Amino acid sequence: MSVTPEKKVKDKVVKLLKEHNVYYFFPATHGFGRSGVPDIIACVFGRFLAIECKAGKNSTTLLQDREIGKIRDSGGVALVINETNINELTAALTGLSS
Repeated sequence: MSVTPEKKVKDKVVKLLKEHNVYYFFPATHGFGRSGVPDIIACVFGRFLAIECKAGKNSTTLLQDREIGKIRDSGGVALVINETNINELTAALTGLSS
């Protein structure tokens, strides 16, 4: 079975989270939770971090945009990460840990 481009992004994100000793999990909604919740939820030195992973030119859905907005409005950090901007996650992890 081949690995999807989005899975490759998720793997890179997880690698960074592990390198920074960050608590994280993948919320499973499967029709029971809220639609649009980001792919990865994390806690970095007491700060809430949500990460939506995308591949290539894929963009967030309206539901994802709504959830990301609610997280940001609540004082959390929400990022949309793809192959070209993974450095934003590194910068966020560094900023949140200092």
